[in-house]
Amino acid sequence: MFEHKKISGLDDFFMELSRRAGKGIFFYRINGYTQEIAAFIKKYYEAARKSGVIIEGKLQNPDEKNLSYYNEIMGMDFQMDMGFISASLKKWLPRMNEYQRGNVATSIYDTLDSLRKAGKNENMLRNAYIKFMCWLYYKFERIINLLGEEHVPKILYEGEISNYELLLITVLAKAGCDVVLLQYHGDQKYLQLDPGSELSDDLALPNMKAFPETFNLKWIVQQIQEEFNNERLYGESPSVRGCTNAWIEGKCLEDIRKSISVRGNDTSLFYNCFCRMNGVEDKLTYMNELFQFYQEIKSGRQRVLVIDGGIAPPTNEEIAAINRKSYSKQDIMLLDLSNNIRYTFNVELQRLMIKAFMDVMLAEAKLAGMNLNKLTNKAVYLLCWLKRYQSELFQNWKMPDVSCCIHMGACTNENEAVFLKFLARLPVDVLILNPNLNVKCCLEDAVLYEENYVESLNVNRFPRENTDVHIGTAAYHAERELDTLMYQDSGMYRSQQYHKANPINLQTMYEEIRILWNEDLKFRPNFSTSQEAVNIPVIYAKVSGVKDGDIAQYWSSIKELLTEDTFLMNKAPFIEPTAPNPIKAYAAEFWKNGKLQRSRIKEHRCYQYGVLRDEVQEHIFDKLQMLIESRLIHGTFENGTEYTIIATILNLHRDIVRLIQKFDFTKKNPKIIFINTGEGLISLEDTIVTAFLNLIGFDVIYFVPTGYQSIEKFFNRKVFEEHQIGQYVYDLQTPDFRNISSNARQKKWRDKIFKRGT
Repeated sequence: MFEHKKISGLDDFFMELSRRAGKGIFFYRINGYTQEIAAFIKKYYEAARKSGVIIEGKLQNPDEKNLSYYNEIMGMDFQMDMGFISASLKKWLPRMNEYQRGNVATSIYDTLDSLRKAGKNENMLRNAYIKFMCWLYYKFERIINLLGEEHVPKILYEGEISNYELLLITVLAKAGCDVVLLQYHGDQKYLQLDPGSELSDDLALPNMKAFPETFNLKWIVQQIQEEFNNERLYGESPSVRGCTNAWIEGKCLEDIRKSISVRGNDTSLFYNCFCRMNGVEDKLTYMNELFQFYQEIKSGRQRVLVIDGGIAPPTNEEIAAINRKSYSKQDIMLLDLSNNIRYTFNVELQRLMIKAFMDVMLAEAKLAGMNLNKLTNKAVYLLCWLKRYQSELFQNWKMPDVSCCIHMGACTNENEAVFLKFLARLPVDVLILNPNLNVKCCLEDAVLYEENYVESLNVNRFPRENTDVHIGTAAYHAERELDTLMYQDSGMYRSQQYHKANPINLQTMYEEIRILWNEDLKFRPNFSTSQEAVNIPVIYAKVSGVKDGDIAQYWSSIKELLTEDTFLMNKAPFIEPTAPNPIKAYAAEFWKNGKLQRSRIKEHRCYQYGVLRDEVQEHIFDKLQMLIESRLIHGTFENGTEYTIIATILNLHRDIVRLIQKFDFTKKNPKIIFINTGEGLISLEDTIVTAFLNLIGFDVIYFVPTGYQSIEKFFNRKVFEEHQIGQYVYDLQTPDFRNISSNARQKKWRDKIFKRGT
């Protein structure tokens, strides 16, 4: 653990760890004011904002929701044991490395041990431990992986600290944090907790006096903001500017390959290019040429960003991170939003970013049909993407460095076009590759240079690795062109042509079910396709009663529906609520902020669908997200049913998973038959599975000879069609269908031939 040391001056707080005597940390209380202290607090606040934690007021005690989540993940066990604390930290705060975890665990143990020696009982120690763990997760998680690093993380606490707050902050100090306690009302209350000042030092400087009444962190923030706004309003223009495309020779890939040093020698300019390649020069060599190009520029530059397809829209979190207000004027809006552009590591680059932002936005404002709201939305998108890609493109930037952004595919929306125009006005080579001439790129810019070819090639991913390079032969490309002619708007479909499907539940007569059951989906009514997805008509029905009370014929009619792609659920419940499910313990990790955490699921050791094709996995995730968002299942977003849905769908029966894997959306679809002959209700898990498989595109039929409401319990609304086909029959036993005669089916066809009824 780290020892707290005394400073020789306030600047010691900003020294790297290796330059400090004994590699110690500083823990000080500030009880008085001078101009030097005010400047220090301002500087320390900025440091804590970037890599630390600022506490204004008290740390809030863990609420019921916090404790519930902690209990769900960790349980409420406690052992006064180093091994237990270390193992718990590893699970609860996985971003810490072993060294950091060891320091925190030791510090927590020592703190709890001091409480034990002071007379605290086991229950009190347990409560303190859980409070520490919750505070670490909810308030300090952003710095725990910085503990003990060269740039020491900062904690700034404003107010009168409580006993347990002091204990936890001491834990973090011993684990590698600097701490400043800002006490406007003096040291009296603190000394009641630490009479000998053993945990921290009192800062003593000449000519200190009481803090002004107006002085607090909010005032500091206001001062910082005002200075920042003044710099924006009256700040200097960039001392460098871009020379875009004036130096190029006209071959995009060759021009971008050129080293920065040979592009030009004016030190006041950065030399970049802004190019679009439409079509391909040679289908056979295109991908290999791109791969070689990427390898060369990657080896020659530190920063290369590749974007495949479209730029993913900003997430809710990214949009929320953009500070904005309601605006009535365009200039106020642009000036205010430009305050989100911050690159404190290089002021010159920050000025370039602001100038590029203003140039692009003012040009957009002149377009026909533009209004303030639409312009604001474009600006917010641009700022979100800048924050997303800023570190990849500009980390450690200095003149005359130029990074590279490669956009694979045409720009298909205005926001993407605006962002790429913005990047082209910065030290970035922007290359747009549009090999597929059937897709038009919407980006237009007077600065843009275009290189055009007549050959077209459908490419979805830029080749970064050898495994990405797939070079087709001449015959292969000829076949692909023939495919386009045969399978585009022709009613013919190649195998697995579509990767996305939207089910349409058919309303039918009961007799129609058997007619439609074995038909290819493309022959069913309301089947249709779009460029990316297929709309598939499916059967989702409950069949109540037994026609004419004829039990033998009833079972025979069900047997007729048992195709090789039919999964039979022959008892209720089919999935017991207590059945083992390895996903249950982790389901809460897989849903956050209203979104399925797909990457986390795929990387989890309990994930079972990694062997499926990528497009099948994405189809499963899409429908799982849809099922949760629809709130179709009772209890969703009310009592945690969404986690049961996730656990159930990620643990499907192996045979069902295989049916999903082989499902071709234009051919026959898989089926589910659920037979419930008794008085038992189907389980929540049964309901989830059948509802999910309906969304996947399965035909689903519930056979309920009793007519009981056995399948409706866990639905919030009725989504299936119900058919009353005859009298209710009770106490039936589902037979072994291998022993059921097919005579009824043969008689049916014989009667059709001779036009006789039964």
